[in-house]
Amino acid sequence: MADPGMSVTPYWELTFDADGDVDGPERDRLLAQVTDRGVRDLIVFAHGWNNDRSGATALYRRFFAPIPKLAPKARIGYVGVIWPSMRFCDEPIPDFPSAAPALAVGPALDPDTRRALLTTFPDRAEQLDRLARMLDEQPGGEQGLAEFGQLVRQLVGTARPLAAADTSQQGEPLMFSGDTTTACEEFAAALTGPHAEFSLPNPWEGAKELLRQATYYTMKRRAGTVGEHGLGPLVGQLAQAAPGVRVHLVGHSFGGRLVAFALRGLPEGVRTVKSVTLLQGAFSHYAFAARLPQDSGTAGALKDRHKRIDGPLVCCYSHFDDALGTFYPLASRLAGDDRSVLGVDVAGVLGPEWGAMGHDGVQAVPGTAKLDLAAALNGALPGSGCVNVDAAAVVHRGGPPSGAHSDIVHPELVRVVLAAGRID
Repeated sequence: MADPGMSVTPYWELTFDADGDVDGPERDRLLAQVTDRGVRDLIVFAHGWNNDRSGATALYRRFFAPIPKLAPKARIGYVGVIWPSMRFCDEPIPDFPSAAPALAVGPALDPDTRRALLTTFPDRAEQLDRLARMLDEQPGGEQGLAEFGQLVRQLVGTARPLAAADTSQQGEPLMFSGDTTTACEEFAAALTGPHAEFSLPNPWEGAKELLRQATYYTMKRRAGTVGEHGLGPLVGQLAQAAPGVRVHLVGHSFGGRLVAFALRGLPEGVRTVKSVTLLQGAFSHYAFAARLPQDSGTAGALKDRHKRIDGPLVCCYSHFDDALGTFYPLASRLAGDDRSVLGVDVAGVLGPEWGAMGHDGVQAVPGTAKLDLAAALNGALPGSGCVNVDAAAVVHRGGPPSGAHSDIVHPELVRVVLAAGRID
């Protein structure tokens, strides 16, 4: 159903469940109306972590708003993808008046986050209650942290086997299989950042981050499922119902993973996807690689899938994105990697194998172009292949813990989407 407050038309929403099944009436409405409304270019945007439909539609409303003036002659339609994700409620969202206040002091969970966790893990109320009590009470010693870690592992393992890998590299994240105390200390040290030498990090702050990252890991694999089994096949249906419509996929954070994995679910022969734009994508920068630099026998989960696009794959990234530059590598490294990051620079110790798209762009794909934002907006954007666009000139604001990660509502980034799709 369309959002009555949306500032652009025609606008449709597509709601997917955790298994990638789309709302039937919404799908049928889009397929029936897109041609009748004279749409030539359809921009499909997938949000990252949000707790409800209103948060997602607020993002779409603000991002889409400048487009009619930027491309006044284009016949554009808009789709907002709604999928079940979760944001911890203490994370600010830049430029959003309704955003939550600054990060709460201490590791305790706020009531809204507790409710969101119950929605995300509806069959684990007792387990979640125990986790919340432990964060409130912070029991001393390693035994308390060990129990907390065991509960988190059980929580993550409830949905389906761990399957959020972006490469063919074997293993599961070390934060789920390694020593909980070490993991919590590392997360706490990363949260303290440059002030670590002046204060002793509280491992229970790290325990809260462990729970946050476990929740995000669930969202990460869910994004891949919704993209591959939901959005990709739907784009195939759209190509049959409206073959003249050019589709442009846009995704923020895990929504970037969602639209990228839609390429894996795209039916053979469908060439209607004319551009894909990733905004601070929260998945491996090696996802499209045929082989990893450190392991030639390992490929990205989306190897060569960018070739399914009849146009460019544009990855906007920013080194200011601390959520992807620090916490993503910590959470993504696999069991068997026993390097510690306590007290040292994360990127320097963990190495590039755990890097994220939104922090340094597509890696290990030959021929990938690299542009700054000014060049991308002045006609230098290639018409095909992978393109890294350094968006740090605008993506640099935000507070802890997500930093600049959600700072994507900028006219310059809207113009990148239009340039990628050759929409004018």
